[in-house]
Amino acid sequence: MAQTTPNHTQTVHGWAAHDPSGTIAPYTFKRRENGVNDVTIKILYCGICHTDLHYVKNEWRGISIMYPIVPGHEIVGTVTKVGSNVAGFKVGDRAGVGGLAASCLDCQHCRDGQENYCDQVRFVFNGIFWDGSITYGGFSEFIVSDHRYVVHVPENLPMDAAAPLLCAGITVFTPLKDHDLLECKGKRIGVVGLGGLGHIAVKFGKAFGHHVSVISTSASKEKEAKERLGVDDFILSNNVEQMQSKRKSLDFIVDTVSAEHSLGPILELLKVKGTLVVVGASDKPMELPSFPLIFGKRAVKGSIVGGMKELQEMMDLCGQHNITCDVEVVRTDEINHALRRLADNDVKYRFVIDIAGSSSSKG
Repeated sequence: MAQTTPNHTQTVHGWAAHDPSGTIAPYTFKRRENGVNDVTIKILYCGICHTDLHYVKNEWRGISIMYPIVPGHEIVGTVTKVGSNVAGFKVGDRAGVGGLAASCLDCQHCRDGQENYCDQVRFVFNGIFWDGSITYGGFSEFIVSDHRYVVHVPENLPMDAAAPLLCAGITVFTPLKDHDLLECKGKRIGVVGLGGLGHIAVKFGKAFGHHVSVISTSASKEKEAKERLGVDDFILSNNVEQMQSKRKSLDFIVDTVSAEHSLGPILELLKVKGTLVVVGASDKPMELPSFPLIFGKRAVKGSIVGGMKELQEMMDLCGQHNITCDVEVVRTDEINHALRRLADNDVKYRFVIDIAGSSSSKG
């Protein structure tokens, strides 16, 4: 979709990586003026996702990184300007922006509310917007977004803990919705990995009335999984006896682990006709043995975030069930330290940057 090229005259202070070292430093750049279809959002908090880490370090093959790159796609804040064509937002509204900045708005995917699968989808950072400009993400003071890619954040949710819902939340929500697990209660579901995505999947599973098992290589996580998150079962995936005892016990599994691992043992946990959905983005091929598929009539699928209608639906449900992410809030001058810890999986369970409270760290 084409639109009149807006003036990029607004100066923005942000934080960017300038090369594949991934080191984040203060960076000043320009954003467009608020157009007729836009809302301007003062960013209060922005989550840090593993995807941000992969992008700033240029770790994913096939993706061209346009340095300097301002990452951040778990953005929450308050609306400060509203375009003349915008009816759904007003100044002062609590708003959220996820990974999408634009799409064609006309293909079947866009018409079906699945903009994330549009061939012309544009991401909120390291993308090319409709006007030909490079998109810059949420590691910045404010963002100008087309209102069709913005959602409302429920009033009862704390903004810092709501930020990761814009990516981590929707990533695990969509496969649950796709497999009728929002309305159909009492299923036995498994969650592989208890990190940023996994802990939210557990919260969704419990809120939607299911028996939830966590599948993990870390025995140290069992106590917290059961006592803090309320999981019903904990399965050590590197314990052959435990895995064998749980064969054909689960209806559905969501795999959130991005590290290289075999899908064969996980598939054996599924009942006949069970489904495994992979949402963890490994940069190496996964081992997928044929026998667990053939002899269990099982399915393996993939999923990536969701469309805008789903994103708002998820935010509303999180408001109803009071679901938020467990976060550790950091200042902007702690971003590099947080990225190093994230690379070591040293976070419970999601880092969130206090953008508005870190103004003294702009440099």
